[in-house]
Amino acid sequence: MGSKERVGREKEAVRAAILQAARELFVAEGYRNVSMRKLAERIEYSPAAIYSYFPAKDDIFFALADEGFRLLGAAADRIIASHTDALQTVRELFWAYYRFSREQPQFFELMFLDRTVPQISEEWERFSFVMEMMRGMSAVVQRCIDSGVFAAGTNPDAAFHILWAATHGPAAIALCGRLSPGEDADALARDAIETALAGLRAGVRTTFVPEQCHSLAPHDDSSGDTDHVA
Repeated sequence: MGSKERVGREKEAVRAAILQAARELFVAEGYRNVSMRKLAERIEYSPAAIYSYFPAKDDIFFALADEGFRLLGAAADRIIASHTDALQTVRELFWAYYRFSREQPQFFELMFLDRTVPQISEEWERFSFVMEMMRGMSAVVQRCIDSGVFAAGTNPDAAFHILWAATHGPAAIALCGRLSPGEDADALARDAIETALAGLRAGVRTTFVPEQCHSLAPHDDSSGDTDHVA
């Protein structure tokens, strides 16, 4: 191994150590309570050394969020590539989101529960791949609509958000330890997903209106009537 390659691997190892320590500290103590100095003490580096990798604490969070979303995106890609049945694909996609909360609880808490972290919209260009992931999931929902599995007129982006909300609830409840002893978080998540799917198949009327920029198809909301099919 040449010296340049060795230095590159050493720098990557230090960067990974910083991110791991930051993830643990942000979750254990809260993002706003962790300083760069505290992080430096955790990994036994000087603050100046950390600044050479990340100019600010926010940059560390954005790097962690990037890593977490790419883990989610990779799981979504595998599911979409390996399933042909649209309904089963939707089911597996949202189950993967729940499993992410169980298998990567630190990432999930930072990305979806901690209200003190920076807004991802501040670095939206960097996270444009997240929008593409959401659009890919909405496209699978659209397949369910096109094939008649979901009711005609269903808004795919609204359906995506409904399924997301149904899955996020059990994930957050389980992660925050709000279930009683003996209550099965996995069963709750499965039931929530299946209930949301059943509602979409039945054509339940909804009022949620997604942002226009998220949509795969144009919506006409000029009438101001928000009581429409999902």
